[in-house]
Amino acid sequence: MAEGLPQQGQQMNFVPYSQAGLPALALLGAMFALPVPADAQTFSSSYTSTAPKDCRRIGKPGAEDGSTTQVCPGKSGLVVLISEGDLHETVSVGRTREAAAREPAAETWFGPFNSTAHTVEWRAVEGKPFAIIQRWLIADIDDEDKTGKPVSKPMLAVTRLPPGPVCHVAYIDGQANRDANELARQAADEFARDFKCGKDEVKVIGERGRAVDMAARQ
Repeated sequence: MAEGLPQQGQQMNFVPYSQAGLPALALLGAMFALPVPADAQTFSSSYTSTAPKDCRRIGKPGAEDGSTTQVCPGKSGLVVLISEGDLHETVSVGRTREAAAREPAAETWFGPFNSTAHTVEWRAVEGKPFAIIQRWLIADIDDEDKTGKPVSKPMLAVTRLPPGPVCHVAYIDGQANRDANELARQAADEFARDFKCGKDEVKVIGERGRAVDMAARQ
């Protein structure tokens, strides 16, 4: 999990080739000197860690299932709240731990055993984060390794950020799509800010694979 792209739908403006009287180098220079459209937006990625050493554990592990809750620093004053219990995780974001716990993302979990990688990618426009991308590992009980343990299948989840609710926007299968990271960034840039939590359906981007299929049966 995970990691600007050319803005979708933006058209390049070319100097008409009819200006043949200009020397070739002058024409080339004129092309590259064209002004950037006023409405162009600059997208970027930055990264934070959710490794235990970089986070703060809240309370003690649950006596029955060993459940844990940890708070990790994010970007622009946001924190990442990770709750784990019975080998299932939820990930949410908010200004505070309490705010993150009230978001829809804090109640979104997958049926199979799962975990998340320790890198969070923050998508931002003009420096303001609007989505995160994180790699999830979904345990496939129908595919066991030599020791009999389920093989984990990778999936990227795109989650929208405040203002507005925090919830999953899109899933990208990590094995079925060689360009999964780029697909996740495109999905974040195109859909996250206008996504309506609780109304819009989470999108599956790219080719479907085993991880996405398992996640869809949550």
